[in-house]
Amino acid sequence: MGKKDVIQAEDKDAKKQFLLRLSDSLWKELSAWAQDDFRSINGQIEFLLSECVKKRKKA
Repeated sequence: MGKKDVIQAEDKDAKKQFLLRLSDSLWKELSAWAQDDFRSINGQIEFLLSECVKKRKKA
């Protein structure tokens, strides 16, 4: 595995950052849900988005 392959593998696994604005009520709901599932809010949002993508691929 060459240096270029290692860099590409690292880029593929890298997390992307972006700004997300949520209403206060949605933030509170997600926060409570995340606590129930022992996740951070970021982890909860990532989990929910991943589940939606999986469902979409099945359809």
